[in-house]
Amino acid sequence: MQDVAALANVSAKTVSRVYNDDPHVDPDTRARVVAALESLNYVPNTMATTFRTGRPAVIGLAVPDIADPFFAAIAHAVENRAHERDMAVIMTSMGDDRAQERPIVESLLRRRLSGLILAPIGSDHSYLKRWTSHFPTIFVDRAAKGIAADSFVHDDHDGGVKATEHLLNLGHHRVAFIGDTAVIPTTGNRLLGYRHALAARNVPPDENLIVMGAGTRTGAREVLTMLMALDPPPTALFLSNARISMVGIPALQQLNLRDLSVVGFGDFPMADALRPPLTVIDQSPSELGRQAMDRILDRIDHPRRRYRRSNVFAVRLIERGSCFPAVHSE
Repeated sequence: MQDVAALANVSAKTVSRVYNDDPHVDPDTRARVVAALESLNYVPNTMATTFRTGRPAVIGLAVPDIADPFFAAIAHAVENRAHERDMAVIMTSMGDDRAQERPIVESLLRRRLSGLILAPIGSDHSYLKRWTSHFPTIFVDRAAKGIAADSFVHDDHDGGVKATEHLLNLGHHRVAFIGDTAVIPTTGNRLLGYRHALAARNVPPDENLIVMGAGTRTGAREVLTMLMALDPPPTALFLSNARISMVGIPALQQLNLRDLSVVGFGDFPMADALRPPLTVIDQSPSELGRQAMDRILDRIDHPRRRYRRSNVFAVRLIERGSCFPAVHSE
């Protein structure tokens, strides 16, 4: 910090105020300090001395929702691998407001981290540039934007194709796609796979069958009610993630919609115990977590070694009892 202060011709206290985004710093002073921070690639000393202290290293993990079974499985795998190396893990949930990613992650980064695993919700991760040269930063589920970083993701596009093709093969031409928000890359890629599968079979797309906002039980009921009011209504549903499946299946039961074929993207606990058991596109969140943690360890142990940045994992269809042939094809 003293080096930054000297370069910017200010006090160390002023550097600290700028670093912590104090709104009362003079704009010209702020600009000089920011330029000095970037020039020196400054990060707090507590992180730069993690290994020199001899204390157990700490891994930061930031995900949208730790209660989501998908992200919980990633977290569990990260913890298991970290504990094998006598490392602690600090976890945080960011929610679904993209504007909250940066302040939440930066709060985590001010701890004494030796590595960061991030399942991002934002669309610009350039704010991480000053950190990535100091410790490994690994993205899971969604790739980084605005920086070069390792990522471990699933083939969401292929999963969208597989789910839609399965329903088309059963004679369903009125297949609805139900999501939360299309701005999330995973949902966007699954929707693109859905569209490509329809186009490959020369099935005309119907934009009325693509609906978002089904992330809650209330939202799921509203979406399903709207879809079933169409003329003609869908005969099959593609639920674009496990959270939507977990709120959508109860909504289907409440509305007594038992004649719809359903495929969900992402397995979850008890999905195979539903009546009927849910057909899913199976991911491997535990593998994502293990691979991300292994990459952090590899980069710590071998800092000069080169690694493949982009890593995409295949998905597979698990057929259960929630899909059946269409009575009438359009």
